Amino acid sequence: MATTADFKNGMCLDIDGQYYFIVEFLHVKPGKGPAFVRTKLKNVTTGRILDKTWNSGVRVQEVRIERRPYQFLYKDDMGCNLMNNETFEQVSINPDLINGVKFMKEGDELEVVVHAESETILYADMPTHVIMEVTYTEPGLKGDTATNTLKPAVVENGAEVRVPLFINAGDKIKIDTRDGSYVERVRG
Repeated sequence: MATTADFKNGMCLDIDGQYYFIVEFLHVKPGKGPAFVRTKLKNVTTGRILDKTWNSGVRVQEVRIERRPYQFLYKDDMGCNLMNNETFEQVSINPDLINGVKFMKEGDELEVVVHAESETILYADMPTHVIMEVTYTEPGLKGDTATNTLKPAVVENGAEVRVPLFINAGDKIKIDTRDGSYVERVRG
């Protein structure tokens, strides 16, 4: 058990059977009345943000979580099969639990967040940026960089991304896995 004095960003709490991460918190001491803590919490499973105010000194149930490196092996009808890089144990998880799953390819490293006591997987994060090769897009025009116009392109794992007009098939591009946006062209 922890108290509101122990709050820090990234701490995981169990509130009514749901897990929440503390996104931000603020200790408030008004001139009149007792002190309290205003928090912004993010639900682990749904991603929803919850604003909650606690009286100062209230006990809360802290959840111990661990971040572990896993490698993506393959996808089948059971889900996405991952291997723990430390123990070589393989697990299958639902693709809905993986953030940025549509940019995942064999051999990619993921960070899996696990509930330490029950060993259940809460969610997995792809790296923030991945480098992929464009397999198909309409031909680009040399010097067509003046406008900020985007065209559709298909990358090596079949995902579709919007890219600038000067990108051609065979180019390697950096993609932000959080929102699927084009970041930059990668040379070499």
